[in-house]
Amino acid sequence: MSSSAVRIPAYFRKNLRNYRESGGIAVATDVATMPRVIVRALVFIAVFLVFGLAAPRAATAQSSACESGHRARDYIVEGIDARQADEEWRRTLDDGGAIAWTATLYDVDMKSFFVVGFDRQGIRIYRLADITGPLKTHRGVAELPGRENAALWRVLGGCMPPGVAPAAEIPWASVREIRSGNWVLWFELDRKIPIVSDRRKRKNVDDIMINLHGPGGDVDYRRSWNPRFGVSNLSGIAKGPAAYQERVRYTLVKFFDPEGRIKLPKQKRGAGW
Repeated sequence: MSSSAVRIPAYFRKNLRNYRESGGIAVATDVATMPRVIVRALVFIAVFLVFGLAAPRAATAQSSACESGHRARDYIVEGIDARQADEEWRRTLDDGGAIAWTATLYDVDMKSFFVVGFDRQGIRIYRLADITGPLKTHRGVAELPGRENAALWRVLGGCMPPGVAPAAEIPWASVREIRSGNWVLWFELDRKIPIVSDRRKRKNVDDIMINLHGPGGDVDYRRSWNPRFGVSNLSGIAKGPAAYQERVRYTLVKFFDPEGRIKLPKQKRGAGW
């Protein structure tokens, strides 16, 4: 063997022999006579392929898992065929994710935003600023960031932030009742829990009033007719997306309360929350 040839260890020669017997004669012979620098390069490439590509593959899989949550939520918001919505909910939950919304908790702090995630363990409530960083405000009210905020987009896709502590965690066993109104859902709990907003507003609540941000409402215009002056006293009454609230709560109990333990009082229509 020349000085430019590789000294093949015994265990490697055995592997080459086994490979040759399985049909890899040409490759085995070439490797045995390759210059040392080429073999080292091939070893480096092999290590890169095994370990270097493993992380991107894992990231791609996680990225896919962080996309189904968007569809699961959007199908409910838009009122897409329930079968399609159920499929996306199931996929997200099976991947260990959560269905998440940005939300306003009016009983806690109406000028702050939260993220509310629903998974098989329960309800997790995060302060939005803990995920996105400091938020811009306009006249004291926080502004919601858009899709350009990668951290928020991942969370809304179903991947809860591992390094961020929730403002509150509520197991499903603690939820007694879910009521729906025009604009909000109420979650009645078996005990009071403290929730603190990013503006340091603190409230102990056992009946959480949550607006899961979704479709807007309608305006019902009322008017009285004056034959002398024409239309007068034109006024509008805002109607919330009550059907959306119903879709949310019935989907929640379908996936998280199959035993039917959580009470679902009949929705009351009309003005107000």
